[in-house]
Amino acid sequence: MQSKQRIWFAGILLLGLVWILLSADRSGASTNGMIPAPQKGFLAPDFTLETLDGETVTLSDLRGQAVIVNVWASWCGPCRMEMPAFKQVYNEYKERGLVILAVNSTSQDTRTAVEKFAAEFQLPFPIPLDTDGKVARQYRVSALPSTFFVGRDGVITKVVIGGPLAESTLRAEVESLLAEEMP
Repeated sequence: MQSKQRIWFAGILLLGLVWILLSADRSGASTNGMIPAPQKGFLAPDFTLETLDGETVTLSDLRGQAVIVNVWASWCGPCRMEMPAFKQVYNEYKERGLVILAVNSTSQDTRTAVEKFAAEFQLPFPIPLDTDGKVARQYRVSALPSTFFVGRDGVITKVVIGGPLAESTLRAEVESLLAEEMP
């Protein structure tokens, strides 16, 4: 009889161990069942959006270039404050391979407001329109502006949530991105 109890006990113990192993979080951090936010060292989530000019831009098509993905809205004060720095840095570094995608959170904005903003700041880079909020969800944007620095290999090198981003910080990150070897 004692032998049957040991077998039952061992079986229950084994089932408990299997349950623990199967339910363990293997990522190292709990995400409560949600997709983790993009972070440094991870591949930037790909997206395809139409720009304000009617062109189509796909992030993965830009591999080999240094890319900044800046998510913003026209009504966002810090977004307005940092946009001149983005324009200045872009104009200085575009010939060296810098691409800025100023992704407008159009699900929280109007196209007219985006057009006025782009004209006011004379933005020289593409303005992809996130009309359904998909990119904001993919990138787990919790505050505007949110800026993702993406290396030539498509891997995120830095994430800045909130702003405004100082021109000196922006310039330092761009220098770092451009110093990377081509993949």
